[in-house]
Amino acid sequence: MGRFFFRVPGAGDVWLGVESKRESVMGRMSMGLFRRVTAVLGVLALCGMTGCAGFWVAVNNTNSSSSGNTTGDHVYVANANASNATASLAGFAVGTGTLTAVTNSPYSLPFFPTSVVVNPANTIVFVAGNSEILAFAIQSDGSLIQMNNTSPVGYAAVASMDISPDGNWLIALDQNNISLDEFQINSSTGVLTPVTPLTTYPVLSGATTIARAVKFAPNGENLFAALGTAGYVVYTFTTSNGLLSNPLTPQALTSGTSANALAVSPNSAYLYIAMSGTGGGLAAYTIGSGGALTSVSGSPFAAGTQPFSVVVDTAGTDVYVANRGDSTISEYSTTANSSTQFPLLGTISSGDAVTALAVDNSGNDLLAAANGGSADLTMYSYDATTAGKLDFSASASTGTDPTGPVAIAATH
Repeated sequence: MGRFFFRVPGAGDVWLGVESKRESVMGRMSMGLFRRVTAVLGVLALCGMTGCAGFWVAVNNTNSSSSGNTTGDHVYVANANASNATASLAGFAVGTGTLTAVTNSPYSLPFFPTSVVVNPANTIVFVAGNSEILAFAIQSDGSLIQMNNTSPVGYAAVASMDISPDGNWLIALDQNNISLDEFQINSSTGVLTPVTPLTTYPVLSGATTIARAVKFAPNGENLFAALGTAGYVVYTFTTSNGLLSNPLTPQALTSGTSANALAVSPNSAYLYIAMSGTGGGLAAYTIGSGGALTSVSGSPFAAGTQPFSVVVDTAGTDVYVANRGDSTISEYSTTANSSTQFPLLGTISSGDAVTALAVDNSGNDLLAAANGGSADLTMYSYDATTAGKLDFSASASTGTDPTGPVAIAATH
């Protein structure tokens, strides 16, 4: 018998599995989830399979370990169009000027996703929503098979997540606007073991936190979190045991400014923050000992309307900001003037409400997902003569429009 999912009202859109075996639902919960749903779980009334159209969502009952380890170049886009009542994960093979959907793409999801990430070994794609995390094993052709018998591999209300460079730890910025959820990753099964207690981050007095983004430095020494109008926070990270420590006091932002997204240069020397509002643009900082940040001269640099995502190329020479408000991408070159000034070089049009950016594993292409479509996914190559300039390369639909892309992740 297959596995089915249903929504528990008032519990943050929690989805729970019902199987042919008589397993205890609570037995499969982490304590974090148990605390979230205890107040609303009473008697579970199960209706028959007929007369419940739209209530049950069937999912193939499969089990897989992460044995794929694709050697190809792939990108995965999380779609969450609430108005169309659809949620899915789309996968594409990235070629020279081509985007080709992988087998069985898009894959249906039982919840509306908020974040997607690929582990450093290119064996697992993790997709999160507002109560749980799923894992998909990446096959050699980039196609996906859901892991853990299609059950969630972890539970958290995720706004954003990232994986440590060694691939052993997943940290999620919780939608509760208070804490970070940390998990140790089983690289074979994808199962996430929660680290307790939760890490609560400091917030400036009077500031209102909006959980936006979390990002590891490539050297694994620091973790950064963007907290909207509350600014950002920096932690020291210890790879051997996953310890987050020594959080730096958040820096006050100009009133009305929001820290929305993060990127770190490949050499872990610079932190880039996409900021919207009064003092918005591309904020750039040098990263010092213990994660101490020093603003780069001229920062923040001008960008478009509502900067919402930021990415740096694999060489660390070019930085790009997705401007959701005016559907553009701002282009910067860290080598155009000097190593400490990154002025805006140009702006190009992109998809409607461009929301998320990623660099493919060849390092030759930038991919942009647009929440409003037109197109859902756009690929750009780097101009051969002008540093930092993007040239249109290809575009693709990530499902049946409107799909509403919200997040993107590429193999490394």
